[in-house]
Amino acid sequence: MATEPQAKGSASRFGGSKVSVRALVVLALVAVVAYGLDQFTKFLIVSSLTEQEQVKVIGEFLQFHFVKNAGAAFSFASGSTWIFSVAASAVTIFIIGFARRIRSVGWAVLFGMLLGGTTGNLTDRLLREPGFGVGHVIDFIQVLGFPAIFNIADSFIVASMGLFILLTIRGIGFDGRRASDRNATPDRDDQIESDHPIDSTTDTK
Repeated sequence: MATEPQAKGSASRFGGSKVSVRALVVLALVAVVAYGLDQFTKFLIVSSLTEQEQVKVIGEFLQFHFVKNAGAAFSFASGSTWIFSVAASAVTIFIIGFARRIRSVGWAVLFGMLLGGTTGNLTDRLLREPGFGVGHVIDFIQVLGFPAIFNIADSFIVASMGLFILLTIRGIGFDGRRASDRNATPDRDDQIESDHPIDSTTDTK
């Protein structure tokens, strides 16, 4: 049976039970901001424009073009709304359950953007017409040369993917440290185990 120091060392390597309050707060704040901006801008569009109406914001470069999307982000796979509702629900549950393992502010921002964007579009699918789980997502941002119309939630989701690539390239883990730093500096519990080795032959009775 593993001794107490060994058990602590294993827990540290695999994320353990330590929770970073700062990371959780950052994740929650980013998610709330992303969700709030998405729902507020959709409210303004729905209350101000009629479907298919276009308004120039920066000439032809940026326009508001109100459409209802039955598919995924950027109108992908239109007609499969219920599938994306289930997928978005699964992503939301996963992020909430996984959040306690995050101790990096960068990863907290990433998951906050992903959570806010995912729940923003999920809210549309659950509460908008034509019905629960198959509601159409409100899209309205049209950029010159871009092949699809999107919304604020889509923007946060894509931004989270960009941050994922950046953090991965830099080798930053969920604990906020680079892989090279983790290899060079053993965890505190592992150091204790090394400094005070346990004799497996010691009588524990």
